[in-house]
Amino acid sequence: MKLTGINQITLRVNDLADAEAFYINILGLGLDHRVGANITYLRINSDMLVLVKAETAGTREARDIRVDHFGFRLPSDRDVDEAAAYLDDCGVHIVTRPSNRREGRAFFVMDPDGNLVEFYSMQDGGIQKEATGLDTASPDATLPSLSKEEKPRRSRK
Repeated sequence: MKLTGINQITLRVNDLADAEAFYINILGLGLDHRVGANITYLRINSDMLVLVKAETAGTREARDIRVDHFGFRLPSDRDVDEAAAYLDDCGVHIVTRPSNRREGRAFFVMDPDGNLVEFYSMQDGGIQKEATGLDTASPDATLPSLSKEEKPRRSRK
C-alpha cells in the first residue's frame, strides 16, 4: 500500500452554521458542496474538511468525541504570526500564542465546537534534531505584535 495523502478530516459539530462561519468566513476555506441539511464539505486545494451535525451535542470539555487536533500549514513563520493576530482580531479563542518549535513556528486556536486547530510553518528540512531558539515561554504570554507597517492589509468583502 502506498498512501499519497489525507483525503479528508471529518468533524462533528453542534451548530453547522457556526462551524461554517468559522471555517469559511474566518479561515477562508471554500464551500465544496452540501449533502442535505447536516453535512458540509469544505475545500483547500485538494484537501477536504467535512462538517457533520452531531446527533448529540458535545461540549468543549467533552474531548472524548473530538479529534485531538488538526493543523493548517502556512508558508512562513511571519504568516503564522500574522494569522494569530488576524484570528485574535476576529475574536477566535487563542489557546497558545505562536512559538518556535523544532519543525517551525505554531499556535493553536479553538473552533466554535471546541476542536483544537493548529496553524504552523514547516522548516524546509522538517523537524530539527538540534534546534536552537525554541520558545519556552508560557503559553499564556501575549501574542507578538506587528508594527503598523508590518501589519498585513486585509480586504473585507
